[in-house]
Amino acid sequence: MSTTTSSSLKVSLLLSLFILTSLVAVSAGNFYQDFDITWGDDRAKILNGGNLLTLSLDKISGSGFQSKNEYLFGRIDMQIKLVAGNSAGTVTAYYLSSQGPTHDEIDFEFLGNVSGDPYILHTNVFSQGKGNREQQFYLWFDPTMAFHTYSIVWNTQRIMFLVDNIPIRVFNNLESIGIPFPKSQPMRIYSSLWNADDWATRGGLVKTDWTKAPFTASYRNFKANACVWSSESSCVSLSTNSLQTSEWQNQAPNAAERNRIRWVQQKYMVYNYCNDFKRFPQGLPAECKRSRFL
Repeated sequence: MSTTTSSSLKVSLLLSLFILTSLVAVSAGNFYQDFDITWGDDRAKILNGGNLLTLSLDKISGSGFQSKNEYLFGRIDMQIKLVAGNSAGTVTAYYLSSQGPTHDEIDFEFLGNVSGDPYILHTNVFSQGKGNREQQFYLWFDPTMAFHTYSIVWNTQRIMFLVDNIPIRVFNNLESIGIPFPKSQPMRIYSSLWNADDWATRGGLVKTDWTKAPFTASYRNFKANACVWSSESSCVSLSTNSLQTSEWQNQAPNAAERNRIRWVQQKYMVYNYCNDFKRFPQGLPAECKRSRFL
């Protein structure tokens, strides 16, 4: 091999490496660097040099933030400590979403409750503007006492919801039977703390006690091992081989994790749309017939 050819090959390899690392980001984030506060004025605060973010809700307004980047597939982790005490009527939402009437969305929502009662963790998946795929769980710990990690793994085959690295739900890609799957719209990360006392707690029967305001949720240790979308060179242009360097690209529950899903769903699930025959009198959604863990 000539010196010229060898030099060209090295330049080509370095360029390829640069493109790959610019698109597949492993970010152990700093909130100043990774997020914008989008509403709520000073009710949202970035603290400790960017290592902590808090959202607050009072009778006038809630607050929220969104990621600077858009992502198309990846693993997103966030540690959250929820509103303590009487949080009835409040919702802390943490989710991925694209924009527009046919948007895709992957939701964690934490529905507040009166002191001593458990939070309800509400999950949902939207594809091409259609949601109505709710599953709800109690948690096996008090999410207000300490930070816990809530994760979304999103690849071309499935979406996984995890709590402290324990999978609680899997939504599989069943395009083969005509069910849309989020795979082409890049999504930002959003979070907000807001008042939803018309529905959040016991269907709206328990209202927000504003004497307990402000209500505050805290965030830390954001991590994105994910494909960052850019208009110049989108994630989709990466080869399959390049994407396979990331574990999340083909991540699926193993046998032990499938057992953990069964444990969570048997002991802590409080609602599953796939069991709601009253809601779907003409028949359950098609994916429900094939919605077992794999």
